[in-house]
Amino acid sequence: MGNIIVLSFIYLTGISLLLVANELFYRRLKPPGEITRKLAHFTSLLSTVPFPYIFPSHWYVLVLAVLFAAVLFITRRGRLLKSIHDIDRRSMGSYLLPISVYVTFLGADLLDNKILFILPILILAVCDPLAAILGINIKNHNHNIRLCGMQLNKTWLGTGAFLSSSFIISLIALFYFRGVFDLKTFWLALLVAVVTMLAELVSWRGSDNLSIPLSALLVLQLFL
Repeated sequence: MGNIIVLSFIYLTGISLLLVANELFYRRLKPPGEITRKLAHFTSLLSTVPFPYIFPSHWYVLVLAVLFAAVLFITRRGRLLKSIHDIDRRSMGSYLLPISVYVTFLGADLLDNKILFILPILILAVCDPLAAILGINIKNHNHNIRLCGMQLNKTWLGTGAFLSSSFIISLIALFYFRGVFDLKTFWLALLVAVVTMLAELVSWRGSDNLSIPLSALLVLQLFL
């Protein structure tokens, strides 16, 4: 148990240092808040991928998630960490992120399958920032998607990037965990990519931080 507590402290310290580095990058080079927010999203989530191999119980992850959520709340109220909070839109995504990590870990832990955590978190860590950055920064020939007569706050390029990157990540992860590249690996990777893309497409105000990993977890549990 002592080793687990030490590892938890190391993770907490490491994520804190990542946030500090991200904040210094924002203050020195003055990039858009959306960029540094997505950079923090990517680095912090990627650091949680080994959780199933480190923490034997979801309670450790719950403590880390609560502490991280508290930091986000305090810095938002105190007008700190502008590299995360300095955006022009209303979003609850930053608060949903630690909830998402814990709930996905809990589901994978209860179902005793590590890929139920690793693959959904990888998709959320990589595909979501990639889609957002491409959608925001590339304007030429990149239009917002219209669905049922409604114009969504999502672009064709961003959504396409999400779908393709989610498929590639799912294909590699499923091949690694199943140990075989067959038709099931292919169609299941495609299904995960399509479902998570749809979850991202219809989300609003950062709710995709929760809907993306949970939709991936559901698909994997049903068909893996």
